[in-house]
Amino acid sequence: MTDEDLRPPPDRAPRPVHSESLRVPVWWWVLLTAVTAVAIVLAVTIGARWWVWLLVVVVPALLAWLFVSIGRERVEVESDGQGGGTLYAGRARLPFDAIARTAVVPATAKQAAMGRQLDPEAFVVHRGYIPTMVIVVLDDPLDPTPYWLISTRDPEGLAAALPDNHYS
Repeated sequence: MTDEDLRPPPDRAPRPVHSESLRVPVWWWVLLTAVTAVAIVLAVTIGARWWVWLLVVVVPALLAWLFVSIGRERVEVESDGQGGGTLYAGRARLPFDAIARTAVVPATAKQAAMGRQLDPEAFVVHRGYIPTMVIVVLDDPLDPTPYWLISTRDPEGLAAALPDNHYS
């Protein structure tokens, strides 16, 4: 058996239908740059000691590293166009056949969804700086996870990319 035999046929090859990075807002970077610039001007003006310069360099570098780290999270949906596909949220993956239904969680309902209504067994990819979410309810009797709750800047786009398998 060759590698060619293991690949899905070209018409069923998964294609990305939704992809986004959960990066921090641009204004965080602007604020970090502005505060760093002010700190440098103050350090030069007062003739700061070496340890102040160390703080002026190390603290912004650590904050920049933090911004990059928390902004690496990705949400992606791949579909084969025939009803099959996969949702990727961070390092986790969920095949379409395990999805029962999806719904948008607007910014006005996010606090309740992440607070008093949150099931402790839910899988959550949350970024506080992103106001909207999507809930993906699972239909897998072998998985104790009732649903996934995912931060997204494009909740309608993510929900539209996922199947909505209503069973009656």
